Amino acid sequence: MAVETSAIAVQVARVRERVARAAKQAGRDPAEITLVAVSKTFPASAIREAYAAGVRHFGENRVQEWEAKRLQLNDLEATWHLVGHLQTNKARRAVRLFHTVDSLDSIRLAEKLEAALADLDAPTGAAPARMPVLLEVRLAPEETKHGVEPEALPALAEAVLRLPHLELRGLMCIPPWAENPEQVRPYFRQLRQFRDRLEQQLGHCLPELSMGMSHDFEVAITEGATQIRLGTAIFGARD
Repeated sequence: MAVETSAIAVQVARVRERVARAAKQAGRDPAEITLVAVSKTFPASAIREAYAAGVRHFGENRVQEWEAKRLQLNDLEATWHLVGHLQTNKARRAVRLFHTVDSLDSIRLAEKLEAALADLDAPTGAAPARMPVLLEVRLAPEETKHGVEPEALPALAEAVLRLPHLELRGLMCIPPWAENPEQVRPYFRQLRQFRDRLEQQLGHCLPELSMGMSHDFEVAITEGATQIRLGTAIFGARD
């Protein structure tokens, strides 16, 4: 009797095909690109289906929501990303729940994360000795968007590099939504240029560029994305 393939597994396979095509177009190796399945609002069972389909990186937006789901998924050997805005008063909970914070946007938040990590007696669960972080850059003046302003990016990066429990890995952005994905290409290109300039200024390698979501990830890949954050393309439409 044939085993029915889940809808999520089918979507994961389609996404991987699209990633491979976009990477080939850019002359890149698809293995360079990490798929982060953004599972906010979806149940633990959906995360399990994606995990069974080979996904190993998952992104959540809210500390409280992930706290409720995490206990149901402790047996999975996955990497849990915080991709949403993190309030400073939740930093202590975040370092116990996530492996990486991909939305660091202020020196104050960096210091809160550092203090929380330093207070841990030893790295356990989702709290590594050094927590990888990405700096979220605010590339468009939209009130709903978070991130460090581009002119403040070097100072934030320098501050993070001085914190022994944080490992600065790269940059992240959420560009304005556009019907035509080509319209957001300039934002992806700008983030890459910021990263390249910052590497020169700091003398520090920043290998990660987290950019591109379900409707525009192929464009992001051609502009150098190393992480793409996909929700709808994997789990379907949210309620």
